Amino acid sequence: MSGSRANAVFYAESYHPIQAGSIDGTDTLPHDNAVYRALLCSSAGLYDPFGDPKVIGDPYCTVFVGHLNHLTTEDTLHKAMSKYGRVKSLRLVRHIVTGASRGYAFVEYETEREMRRAYEDAHHSMIDDCEIIVDYNRQQLMPGWIPRRLGGGIGGKKESGQLRFGGRERPFRAPLRPIPLDDLKRLGIPPPPEGRYMSRFQVPPPPRRKRSNMDREEPSHRGSSMDREDRYHKGGSIDGEEHSHEGSSVDREDHHHKRSSMEWVDWEEHSHRRSSIDKRSSIDREERFHKRSSSDREVRFHKRSSTDWEERSDKRSFIHGEERFHSRSSMDWEEHSHKSSMDWERHSQKRHRQY
Repeated sequence: MSGSRANAVFYAESYHPIQAGSIDGTDTLPHDNAVYRALLCSSAGLYDPFGDPKVIGDPYCTVFVGHLNHLTTEDTLHKAMSKYGRVKSLRLVRHIVTGASRGYAFVEYETEREMRRAYEDAHHSMIDDCEIIVDYNRQQLMPGWIPRRLGGGIGGKKESGQLRFGGRERPFRAPLRPIPLDDLKRLGIPPPPEGRYMSRFQVPPPPRRKRSNMDREEPSHRGSSMDREDRYHKGGSIDGEEHSHEGSSVDREDHHHKRSSMEWVDWEEHSHRRSSIDKRSSIDREERFHKRSSSDREVRFHKRSSTDWEERSDKRSFIHGEERFHSRSSMDWEEHSHKSSMDWERHSQKRHRQY
């Protein structure tokens, strides 16, 4: 197997228990009881990802943090995750009876941009001598998600014998055997993206929020103000400076809103002036066009009139010339014939005298 084929992987965009239990995403039968249990929960709709009252916040601004040290506290995690942005809320999952940490947490940031920065930079970082993993909130953003306690989930350890593939840590490998497309279609399993595999060293992007038509019509100054806030907060720590940062960000947003509104008014005035100028220039062009067209028509009319008059005059003169010629010719012929007849009579009389 070539090196490029060995590093070719793909990631799951939706969750299917049978596919998650397959190393290349082409299995059609559950290979253990946990996968079978997850398949039953998925088919019967026994799991509601939005039914947990503890799950709050914006899922597009929330990251999942796993492989935490069981001694890590909320304060330690908050300080470590604040390097990548402003933490809005944090929930360290604990055991419902003992209260001990279960080794994973959910961290919500103020903006989606900060969440993506933590998603890319905090992965495989160290907190309390443990290498953590960071992923997006699959519970609310991945269709068909089934958690680990019901036989689903992503990842796992080899010792457990319940590895789950398709996630950031264990992606699907490019299949080496023929793909049973008919069976996958019958089970509702998405087939591998043949010819569009990713490299193992590429970072799979998290889902993006679907923007509505109203969101598209909003002015773009929100994004620029968020970018400036992110650059402002990136240099230093947030502990002890939250109030000053919030005040300065609000002032900057107000100033930017005022400036954007003034620019919008200026743009409207400029567009109005430009439209009036364009309208005036169009009217001038129409007037010039009409004047030029009328002058051209007049010139053509005069030329045509003069040409017609010359033709008619030439024709008339030719006709008069022919009439004069014919009348003159007839008169000359009559005179000639009369003269000839008189000459003939004179000649005949002269001969008669001789005889």
